[in-house]
Amino acid sequence: MHNAALAELARRDPRFGDWRYFRFEIHPDDLPRALELLHAKKFRGVNLTVPHKIIAFDRVAAVDAAARPVGAVNTLRWSERGWHGFNTDGYGLATAVRETLGLELAGAEIVLLGAGGAARGAAVECLQRGCASLWVANRTRENLDALLATLAPLAAGIVVRGFAPSAPPAGLPPGALVINATSAGLRAGDSLPVDLAALPRPRAVFDMIYNPPQTALLQAAAAQRIPQANGLRMLVHQGAKALEIWSGVPAAATAPTMATAAAGALGAR
Repeated sequence: MHNAALAELARRDPRFGDWRYFRFEIHPDDLPRALELLHAKKFRGVNLTVPHKIIAFDRVAAVDAAARPVGAVNTLRWSERGWHGFNTDGYGLATAVRETLGLELAGAEIVLLGAGGAARGAAVECLQRGCASLWVANRTRENLDALLATLAPLAAGIVVRGFAPSAPPAGLPPGALVINATSAGLRAGDSLPVDLAALPRPRAVFDMIYNPPQTALLQAAAAQRIPQANGLRMLVHQGAKALEIWSGVPAAATAPTMATAAAGALGAR
């Protein structure tokens, strides 16, 4: 999707004529050396995925203020003194929720499923945008408590609570936006991350998973006639934001081309 956007940009602006996006398979142990080489070769930017975006956090010259609470960087921009780290996942989530479900994170009651890296990024974004409340569900209490402790300084008066997905508490708000940040649904036969029928009726369900496009959670939401969306648009918008960081071209200008390319690539599979 990046190369599709770059090709479109090159047709309008010769500055992008020689820009290309490459994929590298790098073992986590080799990441520090790889970042040194990519910087020495003056790559304009780098995208990182799990677990690299956590490893790189302490190995960059600077971290964008919005990315510091997340503890991970998925986008790096070249500078003379070293890599400057950003995290575009939160922007991707907020923009995708608005585009696919017509909802804003600001002022919303949120039920977040998961306590891993993806959940942490989503939780920070929800709090930074001023959600009404944040309820985090996770099966492992230790991981849940660790995330809640991290989020506490960011809450600024926002109600932040945790619970086991098998035992939703009585205080859960009706009309919440349910966000799945777990891997449950990636494989056929995965159990549901939560029983939607056990929650006060949600307003909508957003699943960060985009392949398969219809997870068991989204199927359950559809069966209950709850609006739902998968994570493909989140992927698109976090990618478009990364390209904006490198090129200065607004993410909104490249997102449509990226969305078409991403959908086409998934369809071809």
